[in-house]
Amino acid sequence: MNAELYEQIKKDFERDGYVFIPAFFNADQVTAVKWELERYITEVVPHMPANHVMYEDKANPATLKQMQDLQTHSAFFNNLMCGSELEKLAEAVLGEKVIGKNVEYFNKPPRIGKSTPPHQDAYYFNIKPTQAVTMWMALEDADEQNGCVGYLSGSHKKGMRPHGRTSTIGFSQSITDYGTPEDLASLRKFPAKPGDLLIHHAMTVHVAGPNITESKSRKALGLIYFGESVQPDLEAKEAYMKSLNAQSV
Repeated sequence: MNAELYEQIKKDFERDGYVFIPAFFNADQVTAVKWELERYITEVVPHMPANHVMYEDKANPATLKQMQDLQTHSAFFNNLMCGSELEKLAEAVLGEKVIGKNVEYFNKPPRIGKSTPPHQDAYYFNIKPTQAVTMWMALEDADEQNGCVGYLSGSHKKGMRPHGRTSTIGFSQSITDYGTPEDLASLRKFPAKPGDLLIHHAMTVHVAGPNITESKSRKALGLIYFGESVQPDLEAKEAYMKSLNAQSV
């Protein structure tokens, strides 16, 4: 990727709070990721902490929906995150060196894959400054039927929205005042093909619908990067924990 393209990506990211890069990964690269995921699910998942592996139905392994910290258990995923073209992209859009924090797996199993509630990643991160990005790599076709991702354009510039507890596994918090006419007018949905890449700012409001298809899953990888300037926001963390505790009473 040349310097001019990096500059255009950064410009679009700063304006909208997200950027869509079609066919960032080629077919061979997508296949390699899928092979490693199959190995990982077979060999690693049975030994992972329970809170790092989530299912829509715990009694049915086929409903695996989310995994955390793949990079700590797989050199392949660590290399995908660190010293990679993805890391260079994160540095380009944030304008500083970055630290890879997490490689995640997401799926919406057919018929039972639930909506991803509207939220801002920074609400979970509890950091300052909010110099962080999430990258979302499609591993299968994603559309409005099986839950493609949608963003509110420019929402990264409008501050933190109020969040409250949800019953969605893996996404405990949702924006409580979502759905205003302004929200609906600025929502942009992104159907994606395998290898397409979405990048969004930690403050960008995003959402994804349920999987209502009979047979199509919606598998993807997520990678999170923090800028090296980031520090823990202890005050925000304390408020977040108090909110969780209050909501669980």
